[in-house]
Parts: sequence; structure tokens; C-alpha cells
Amino acid sequence: MPPLRRRLARLIPLGLAATLLLALGQAATAAGPAGAVSAGGVAATADAPASVRGRTTLGGADPSVIKVGDLYVAAKSVDGGIAVRTAATLEGIASAPKQQVWRDTGGLGEVWAPEIVHHDGAYRIYFAAGTGAAHRMYHISSASPATGYSAATKVALPGDKWAIDGAPFTFNGQRWFVWSGWAGDTNVEQNLYVARMSGPTTSTGDRYVISQPRESWERIVGNPYINEAPQPIVDPNGQLHIAYSANGSWSDQYCIADLRLRAGGDPTYVWDWYKSNGCLFGSHAATMMPGWDPTLYVDGPGHHTFVLPRGDATAGPPSGNRFPTMFHAVAKGTPYSWSNRYWYTGTAVWWGSTTYSRANVPGSPTNTGFSLKFFE
Repeated sequence: MPPLRRRLARLIPLGLAATLLLALGQAATAAGPAGAVSAGGVAATADAPASVRGRTTLGGADPSVIKVGDLYVAAKSVDGGIAVRTAATLEGIASAPKQQVWRDTGGLGEVWAPEIVHHDGAYRIYFAAGTGAAHRMYHISSASPATGYSAATKVALPGDKWAIDGAPFTFNGQRWFVWSGWAGDTNVEQNLYVARMSGPTTSTGDRYVISQPRESWERIVGNPYINEAPQPIVDPNGQLHIAYSANGSWSDQYCIADLRLRAGGDPTYVWDWYKSNGCLFGSHAATMMPGWDPTLYVDGPGHHTFVLPRGDATAGPPSGNRFPTMFHAVAKGTPYSWSNRYWYTGTAVWWGSTTYSRANVPGSPTNTGFSLKFFE
């Protein structure tokens, strides 16, 4: 999330900073989106459940939800720290009681976008904390989903630069970490980086840029231009994807796009990554990838989570099977504002034989494989 968005958040009372709806999308076929449920434009107070059109709303931002056994577990930034909710159903997360698992008693600063996973037999929450250029990634862990978390440990990323929205994953037997960050010490643009990890909080070797916001469709809203909220997932062919958000999150141009690593590619080599030729999930036809349609019911969908077993990137279902997602957005017909932002649940499906093309860079100009269709 870019600093402008953060600065705006600090100007708005916490209770209005971002209210989100958790609403199940109605059933849809693989051929196209179905009738998703809209939020109705009613704001919830900070982290307080409220009813909207028979659904339960929940204040907050940047959803992160996993499934461990039969339990759905969500983490979010609230009350100067991080709270966890657990429920037997995905939609039940919104009305589940919050359980505060960590507070910023050490004065780290603003706590943003916690990402929960269940790796190595432990619940692990990664989050950004700091003020201004001091934002770095931190980690807490516990054997239980909603109690007993450790003190915060800084994630030792290469270069020790501004970093947010980090997510761990394993690919081909190697631990990795992907995040949004700056090249230097000033905010020129937000790029996506990967690094090898030797443990939950320790990296090995350098960091490598894998995406920069350089395409025309991801430079509609900027200052700075951004690539953020990366979410790793492996497709049915075993190829790694990083689905991410582009354009300013303070606008309805916010959208979700995709990076696909070529078969046999090196995750540290930027030109082995192929970028979708437009947004895969967005609300403006002009920025959508050809063959992908804009949303019908929401504006500015972004900062999503794939609701995967244990948050495991390799646990994406096979082709043809829908799997749950969660994202935040604003209902169409409602002014795009912080107080009108809600959580939504949706679905995604692997979309085969999709070509991503590029020009004037090393490597093949095209790559064909799975992409993603998102449904409200």
C-alpha cells in the first residue's frame, strides 16, 4: 500500500478508515461472472459487525484468510495491533468475535496488512510496521490460531529497505518471500521483490525485482505508481504465479493483475516472469486484459487473498475447480471513499491457454499457460 494511501488513512478517524463487506458471491459458471452481492453502501464502525442487506459487515482492510482443517482463520490490523477471528465457514468470519493476539507495545508505528499462514506446524502472521520510510516486515507465531503469539521479530530481508505486504511461500522445495518495496530509501515507485529464505524470518542472498509498475494500464493512478499486495499461487501445470494489485488503492482504478513464471524459469530473473496484458479483476474496461470483463457490482477490487489450505501456495486446486478468494472493494453506485470500502468473498478459476505478450525485452515475446478468472 503506497504512502499516499497511508497518509490519507492517518487523516481519517480509525472508525472510518476502511469499512469492508464480507459477502458471498452467488454461484457462477466458468464462462463468466454471476450475480455477486453488493454492499449497499452502508459503513460499519471500526471492526464492529453490522448488518447490510442480510449480510454481516466488518470494518477493516486488506483481507487475509486461510483454512486449517475445518477452521477458517483471518487476521487483520486493529486496535494498535493484530486481531484474529476464527469460524467454521468463510462468511462466519465477519460475525466471529475478534481475539487480539498482538499489540504494538514497543512503539513500532503503523501496523499494516497482516498476512496469516500455517507453515511448519505453526500459525505465522507477517505484517508491516513503522512510520514513513521506516516500514519493515515483522513476524509473530503461535501453535494456536488465536492465542499465545510470540513477540514481534523483524524479518531480515536483503537490503533492509522499506517493505510492506510480505508473504512467505515454498516453491520447488525452496522457501521464498515476496513483498512490495522501494528500490532505495525514497518513494519513487513500489516494486515487487523476491528473496530466498532459510527460515521464517531469515533470508539468504540478495533481493530480486520481479515487477515494476511500467505498463500503461498500471499507471492510470499514481504518485507513486504501485505494484503491491502480492499473493503467490501455483497453477495446475506447476507454474508459479504472483497475483498483485496495481494503480492507486485510493481510487476505483485499483485492480488485480498477474505475473506468471515461465515453465522451468528462475524466480530471481525478472525476464522469466510474464505479466498479464491488463487487469484480470478490475472495474474499468479500458484497463482490462483483452477477453476479461470489468466488474458488475463493485469498483476498485484489490488487495485480495486466495483462501488456501494453510495459506500454502502449492495448494491451488486443479483446473476447472473454483476456489474461494477475498478482496476489498466499493459497491458500484457508491462514492469511492474509505468509509464505503468493504470485504467481499468471491471465487477464482484457472483459465487455460492464455497468452501474455511483451516487447523489447530479453526472452520470448510470448508465453502461454494458465491465467486466472475472478468472479464477484
